[in-house]
Amino acid sequence: MTKDPSKENLPTHPRLIFMGTPDFSLPTLKALIRHGHHIPAVVTQPDRPKGRGKKMTPPPVKMLAVEQGIEVLQPERASEASFCEQIESMEPDLIIVVAFGQILKKRLLAIPEWGVINIHASLLPRYRGAAPIQWAILNGDSQTGLTVMRMDEGLDTGPILFQETVSILDNETAGDLHDRLALRSGDLIIKALNRLSESDVKEIPQDNAEATYAPKIEKSMCVVDWKKPAGEVSALIRALDPMPGAFTTWQGKIIKLFSSRVIETDRPELIPGRVVGMGRQGLIVESGLGAVEIGRMQYPGKKRLSAKDFLLGFPLPGGTLLGE
Repeated sequence: MTKDPSKENLPTHPRLIFMGTPDFSLPTLKALIRHGHHIPAVVTQPDRPKGRGKKMTPPPVKMLAVEQGIEVLQPERASEASFCEQIESMEPDLIIVVAFGQILKKRLLAIPEWGVINIHASLLPRYRGAAPIQWAILNGDSQTGLTVMRMDEGLDTGPILFQETVSILDNETAGDLHDRLALRSGDLIIKALNRLSESDVKEIPQDNAEATYAPKIEKSMCVVDWKKPAGEVSALIRALDPMPGAFTTWQGKIIKLFSSRVIETDRPELIPGRVVGMGRQGLIVESGLGAVEIGRMQYPGKKRLSAKDFLLGFPLPGGTLLGE
């Protein structure tokens, strides 16, 4: 059984197993390495085919661990008994999880004496689930943050150890916010470990009545509805930037849209999806209420370009109706 962390301090130099997969996990792992923490193994997802050639590609966390000479484990299912036995043999004091990508079961969670802690990119219980950064922007929130929680078997339901609030900047994309939160995660995990070693921790159960969810972004959500107000259109474009990308259509072709902002307009009659022309920073398109300026555009399979460069190859003259 896992020890009650309130009864004994975490060792100053604990044996840590780190579990993470994508770029978001890297600053935390780098911070642990930089501060000299003992990491006998890193656990990450198996290599996956990627790109047009479907070449098997290692996750970013694996590449960093190999570079640092840390043992890498890549289970298909972290809940399997054989993998749990392997982790048990390493006798970790604590497991740290940042965007690993699998649900962890009770047996694995019970292995470390001081439990399993996770960094989640929202102020829980708001935005439990796979896409908290995207949904915060999609819903027009002015702030979000990071939560360090002790993991249980639920989906981001464990008790909260620490939280840090982060403002969402004007016209910020999900990609930009992702990078800012990832960098802060590295500093936050070091603060968390220091406070755990000093027993300066008060676990706060989450209020399930206040919980909201941030499910995975589905392709059906990526289509721009120009009839909506400009604020909602711009939020969608920024929330899906850089991946998977919001898109519109023109003459049967898909055009992906990135880097947007709301433009005030005094045009008397707005036609949703109508191209106005180039503004200072991008292509201006009317919506159901107001207009949106789009900074970057892309045809699938082509490079992402500034709106100005995109229009050199694919002209969209004033009056063109997008979404048809």
